[in-house]
Amino acid sequence: LLIKTPKTSIKPRSNHQRQYVQGINHHDINFGIGPAGTGKTYLAVACAVEALVREQVNRVLLVRPAVEAGEKLGFLPGDLTQKIDPYLRPLYDALYEMLGFEKVEKLIEKNVIEVAPLAYMRGRTLNHSFIILDESQNTTSAQMKMFLTRIGFGSTAVITGDVTQIDLPKGTRSGLVHVSKVLLNIEEIGFTYFNARDVVRHRLVQKIVEAYDEYDLQSVPKLGTQESAHLNERDN
Repeated sequence: LLIKTPKTSIKPRSNHQRQYVQGINHHDINFGIGPAGTGKTYLAVACAVEALVREQVNRVLLVRPAVEAGEKLGFLPGDLTQKIDPYLRPLYDALYEMLGFEKVEKLIEKNVIEVAPLAYMRGRTLNHSFIILDESQNTTSAQMKMFLTRIGFGSTAVITGDVTQIDLPKGTRSGLVHVSKVLLNIEEIGFTYFNARDVVRHRLVQKIVEAYDEYDLQSVPKLGTQESAHLNERDN
């Protein structure tokens, strides 16, 4: 199982990564849920680039919620492009690695690649596109439903997120936590749950993720979050 892009070839390293890529190849909608460093976003971008190069899709859309870590766009300096760029930087970095800087910039100019905040998806129908919603734990339930109903004919959507990194206001339910229950029994939708064993960054990152997971499991009764318990159960 090899993902081929113009600048590099990428091979999934773990069983969950292989399951994830196979799911992307066989389902129109796929979810990749798990901690940082597991390759959720990177592999999704690689599959999108490969599909574009093979002309299986006409365009690639990379989408993120634009409000994260308590920062609102209205309070950030600069025009819209400058405001959203910091949120989308990981997606740009993956594209540059796989296609090269100049190629990416040309494709963005032609709107073949579009990098945009989630709010820009409202009212659109996206046909023959490869769409990635990154950091989806920071969507509300309404935003997640809005995104999923944008998907048109000949399109593939990949939704990634980490339910331990939710930056929504207190009391707001994460669209990712919600949708993982709502759509769980639809066979045509793929769900891959990553855990610390799938981390492909520095070896210490895996240990850090494991330490946090262990601590969170011990703290679940205090937190009272059934969603966390459910998703931790799915991971193991």
